[in-house]
Amino acid sequence: MDWTALFLSLRLAGWTVAILLPLSILSGRWLAYHRFRAKGLVEAMVMLPLVLPPTVFGFYMLLAFGRNSPVGDMWLRLFGHQLVFTFEGLLVASVIFNLPFAIQPAQRGFEAVPVEVREAAACCGLSPWRSLWKIELPLAWPGVLTAMVLVFSHTLGEFGVILMMGGSIPGVTKTIAISIYDRVQGFDMQGAAIMSATLVAISLATITATFMLSARIGRRLG
Repeated sequence: MDWTALFLSLRLAGWTVAILLPLSILSGRWLAYHRFRAKGLVEAMVMLPLVLPPTVFGFYMLLAFGRNSPVGDMWLRLFGHQLVFTFEGLLVASVIFNLPFAIQPAQRGFEAVPVEVREAAACCGLSPWRSLWKIELPLAWPGVLTAMVLVFSHTLGEFGVILMMGGSIPGVTKTIAISIYDRVQGFDMQGAAIMSATLVAISLATITATFMLSARIGRRLG
């Protein structure tokens, strides 16, 4: 069992969830409540990572954040090392690649909040921020929670983008999915099976806990 790779994957998934949680709430709410001409284009751009092959997405991440790109050059000047083939680079790619899983379920959750509820909150004098935290977010929380579970589980199992953006540097960019691939390439089927089973168990436990929590929230709100 490659514990270093597993802990690195959990760390990457945790940071990705932490960054995307507020982004999913704000972006999902904005897309749910606003109508504008380019909304279809914006939603399509958010969903684009979902339909692109991971290797294609990873290739464009390399172009966007490599040493010769403006972002990569600025990162190199500020921190003294390149962004690609680092944990920070993996995190940037993971956040962007998981945007569809984070924003769409949250958007659907906010779309399920009745307009009358938001109007009643405004009539009661609640500011938009207080309405969000006191009224809208508790009602849309199952969608937000679903989004975070999808992000966490998807990050744990991601392979193509991680390999393209970070390679396979032990302790730095070698995640559990990359480690499983390396074990298979080395004909260590038993090691690959143990790590695969561990990944399945973690994902199953996460999804089960989410269903239980969502049911509890639903009963409380009902």
